[in-house]
Formats: sequence, C-alpha cells, structure tokens
Amino acid sequence: MGVITDPIADMLTRIRNANTANHPTCEIPASRMKAAVAQILKDEGFINDFERVNEGPQGKLRITLRYGPEKEKVITGLRRISRPGLRVFTNKTEIPRVLGGLGLVIISTSKGIMSGKRAKKEGCGGEVLAYVW
Repeated sequence: MGVITDPIADMLTRIRNANTANHPTCEIPASRMKAAVAQILKDEGFINDFERVNEGPQGKLRITLRYGPEKEKVITGLRRISRPGLRVFTNKTEIPRVLGGLGLVIISTSKGIMSGKRAKKEGCGGEVLAYVW
C-alpha cells in the first residue's frame, strides 16, 4: 500500500464507502487524531461505536456504523474541508454551520479536536477539518 498524504480524508472516504455499501463496520489504520474524530462522530450520534484493535504495527480502528430501523443511512454526507493543499481556518466568531445547524463541523483547535458547537462554547477557533451531515 502506498503512502497516504491525507489520513483524515482517507478515514472519511472509508466511512463513506462502507456506509454506501451498507456494511456494518469499517476498519481504518489507527491514530490518535482519527480516534478523536471517531469519538466526536460517536458523541453526536453518527456512528454506534468504535474500538481500537491492536493488529499490525499501528493497529486499526473498527468503526460500527449506524443505520435507521429500515436500513436508512444516518450519515448522508461527509466532506473534507481543510486539506494539505489548502488549509481552512476559522476564528471563534465565524465557526460555520452545516445545514442550518443540523450537521456537524469538526474543528482542530489548540485544545484538541472538537465539534463546532463545543468550540463555540469554549471560545476557540482553529482548522476546519470536515463537515458531516
């Protein structure tokens, strides 16, 4: 396998592909940043659970996807905003809203990775990693 230059975009793509194919779980190479993003997705109700599996040199994150009672998708969209070629930052007063507040903004701040709501409450801006709706 080749070198991945944008691991967060790779994580979101794997989740998007597994969700489109109605897979119950999806595995991605583990890192602390990806675990923090998965924790936010879990806290906001977009995924059921995630666990770290110690396989190979760095381990894997096994994410259990969430579906509705009729197999409808809870995650309808994932979009990477800030990427290695074009970093996108926001200050505490201009944190974006996704779908009028129905979606989720994931922001990397100096206090760690957090949702847009929490970043606004704590009064810190940072790099806009992704939108989830």
